[in-house]
Amino acid sequence: MKRTFSFVWILALLGLGSCNHSAESKIDRRVETLLAEMTLDEKIGQLNLVDSGDLEELVRTGKSGALFNVVDPARVNRLQRIAVEESRLGIPLLFGRDVIHGFHTLFPIPLGQAATFDPQLVEQGARVAAVEASAAGVRWTFSPMLDIARDPRWGRIAEGYGEDPCLTAVMGAAMVRGYQGGDLRNPTSLAACIKHFAGYGAAEGGRDYNTTKIPARELRNFYLPPFEAAVRAGAATVMTSFNEIDGVPSTGNPELLHEILREEWQFDGMVVSDWNSLGEMVAHGFAADKRDAARKAILAGTEIDMMTFGYSGHLRELVESGEVPESVVDDAVRHVLRLKFRLGLFENPYVDEGLSARTSYAPEHLATAKRCALESAILLKNDGALPLSRVRNLLVTGPLADAAHDQNGTWSFDADPGHTVTPLTALRRVEGLHISYVPGLKYSRDRSSAEFAHVTAAARRADAVVVFLGEEAILSGEAHSLSDLHLAGAQSGLLAAARAGGKPVIAVVMAGRPLTIERDLANCDALLYLFHPGTTGGEAIADLLTGRAVPGGKTPVTFPRTAGQIPMYYNHNNTGRPAVGNEILLDEIPLRAGQTSPGCTSFYLDSGWEPLFPFGYGLSYTTFAYGAPRCDRETYGPEETIVVECTLSNTGRCAGTEVVQLYVQDLTGSIARPVKELKGFERVTLDAGESRTVTFRLPVEELAFHGFDLTRRVEPGRFRFWVAGDSASGTPAEFEVR
Repeated sequence: MKRTFSFVWILALLGLGSCNHSAESKIDRRVETLLAEMTLDEKIGQLNLVDSGDLEELVRTGKSGALFNVVDPARVNRLQRIAVEESRLGIPLLFGRDVIHGFHTLFPIPLGQAATFDPQLVEQGARVAAVEASAAGVRWTFSPMLDIARDPRWGRIAEGYGEDPCLTAVMGAAMVRGYQGGDLRNPTSLAACIKHFAGYGAAEGGRDYNTTKIPARELRNFYLPPFEAAVRAGAATVMTSFNEIDGVPSTGNPELLHEILREEWQFDGMVVSDWNSLGEMVAHGFAADKRDAARKAILAGTEIDMMTFGYSGHLRELVESGEVPESVVDDAVRHVLRLKFRLGLFENPYVDEGLSARTSYAPEHLATAKRCALESAILLKNDGALPLSRVRNLLVTGPLADAAHDQNGTWSFDADPGHTVTPLTALRRVEGLHISYVPGLKYSRDRSSAEFAHVTAAARRADAVVVFLGEEAILSGEAHSLSDLHLAGAQSGLLAAARAGGKPVIAVVMAGRPLTIERDLANCDALLYLFHPGTTGGEAIADLLTGRAVPGGKTPVTFPRTAGQIPMYYNHNNTGRPAVGNEILLDEIPLRAGQTSPGCTSFYLDSGWEPLFPFGYGLSYTTFAYGAPRCDRETYGPEETIVVECTLSNTGRCAGTEVVQLYVQDLTGSIARPVKELKGFERVTLDAGESRTVTFRLPVEELAFHGFDLTRRVEPGRFRFWVAGDSASGTPAEFEVR
């Protein structure tokens, strides 16, 4: 059964908690009983999260209630046994790990998972990750990352779901459900940690850890909705972000942590700092020293200190001096203990030490990962070179052709590259296909052109050439921001050398972000783009190249033509002078032209105003035609639901899957509104020649936004809508809200 997805669909989900009301009442009684027995030092210990030092001594003396980056089941059990059997109160440990896009079996990085527009599949992937990680003793993951990212220079764009609040909300809620399962007490569950709360993706200049400038309305309308959706989906924990908002670091921000998270959203889970983010409040100039940072953080609502040692070093003194009421510490400890009870750690603290070997890389896990890799692939160009149906002699070249480690992408701590199938390996397994392999470059940053002549000569002998390009894993992710987004090293030169062979050239790019590839499009007949696809990425690529599978992925983020266009995102506000399409570009300006000769609209003289590829874009081996969109009537009340329909037809020669997207524009508001906003999407598979009516049910409530007075409401007026295959196409229609 097909299902359409939207933010309101997420908010309407049932079963938002991990336990029923009766079970929660029992847990609360157990928490209060245990809390009453705890000394102040034991309480503080529960708020200390570490991964280094004499862990056994810290646990034995009750100075740490949670550990992370311990993934050996035998060591997990040894430390857990100390906590349960040797500490005074026997409170079990909580073990955490960055399980970002899989544990052993790696799925595409989150940006690649977003390209599937398939939340059910993303949920299945998170379930696989939970099963594998929990088998190693991990019960808490610092994922999903729900930061809206409009700047591909920011390396951590790899870890999120792109630039759109609706897509990020749906995917984030899917990850929460997948990690946590139907019941946190199940030993295969992971407590999700939604991060980074909030606004981290707006780092100025795309430079990691940088300051942000987010107006209150923009924070509410764009950056917070995915977090609210994940809270509604039952997320067990929240992580504060490194950045400040309007001068206040998130780790010490009571407006974020108390007023919004606790009071507005009624979040009853646990809040953890990011790594040393308490200490970094000193560098921000918001706290005088670590003691002051600890005071501000605990009073703001940050409950667990990750690797700052601010609470363990100063919280007792702050309580004894009266600067921090012990009741504040008690509230924080309540949330920690409640999570441990919800996870069933008091009843089942230990892990089967042989389970990890039996679950890792299970055939069904690999099959799900491959399906995700297949659906994540985005066909950006195809002048008939794909699929390779008539090719018998294929030249494979490029630094990513046989780079298992790099194919896995960022945050792949626990994966064994020996299990990763590269494209070269997979293509060599294709029956009837003879593969010649000339690496061309040793790695993505390699600047040597020594093998280029060899590549050109080999290309002349082949029927076609596939050039595997992109980024090494280390070039994206945390602390890996870039100012130049061209293919690194001599990769563009390698592509040109392959083109000089005179045969069809297919470029396959595997990267952690959108790269500025406009200059490379002329040197290839087809281009397939994957955000680092993980363990089974090579198998998926081989199936896509040979036509055994059909691409259906869509861009979850705008692809700019040049880094100078950034930030560039589809759901921007209009200007008083928007570009209209007839602007004169740099090389067209006549000599001695008057001052206004290029026109007075919002665009760049050297790159125009349009992106290279818009949000939601992706081709197929077939073609799709959209009928005019329509809704069931012209006017709606605030409590009603808009029914939008559109006929989709497969007009090509093979079956294919299209991601049908619904966009809406509020034509007039109390504040300027975006030119388009994604409100729903559906994956639709059609046979050649088949047509189907696609229906979206859009509650009018989903048109609400935080307006001039910062109150969230639906404002009456005219709205324009599109049903299309990307954010830049489609025939508009209108409706009215009274």
